[in-house]
Amino acid sequence: MGENKRRMLAGEWYLPDDEELGAENARRFALCAAYNGEGGATPEGRAKILGELLGSVGEGVRIRPPFQCDYGTYITIGEGTFVNFNAVFLDAAPITIGSHVQIGPNVQLLTPTHELDTERRRAGWEKALPVTIGDNVWLGGGVIVCPGVTIGANTVVGAGAVVTKDLPEGVLAVGNPARVIRELGAAESPGGSEGPWGSEGPGAAGGEG
Repeated sequence: MGENKRRMLAGEWYLPDDEELGAENARRFALCAAYNGEGGATPEGRAKILGELLGSVGEGVRIRPPFQCDYGTYITIGEGTFVNFNAVFLDAAPITIGSHVQIGPNVQLLTPTHELDTERRRAGWEKALPVTIGDNVWLGGGVIVCPGVTIGANTVVGAGAVVTKDLPEGVLAVGNPARVIRELGAAESPGGSEGPWGSEGPGAAGGEG
């Protein structure tokens, strides 16, 4: 393992313009292109591609193309999770998604961060911090989860929220930056019969619509 990859995986500052990381990125590019191709892979073929692309994929995971990631290798997704169109998971650090998570369209899970110092940023230095999404979480459409954030199990994040800090289990969070507005009871958690908006939902998280 080269020095830049070691630094990346350790959460240290590293330079991504690296031959070893470039080869891993090329592998990702080819697999994502195959997965996202219009009229290309069958559902069975896409499941096989996901198995090659991602670090770990649970049973019954569905990701609607197009889907993009940095490497794929550092993404783990638990069983029964659904990811809607146009997801972007930048996994320069591990992205861990639990079981039975609902992820709306245009959601971004971002692990990379850049230098505030202009000269170091121009030189290309960056580092990455892991993102963790607990079981039964519901992320509404357009949610952005920033580097280093953990979202606790059974939490719901409303559409368009920007999550900059950890969220505890079993809460409803909305806004930019995301803030907790209340706790969720069992009947209105993602595992219950309806979400906190009733049948309306916080912004097309899952399902086929």
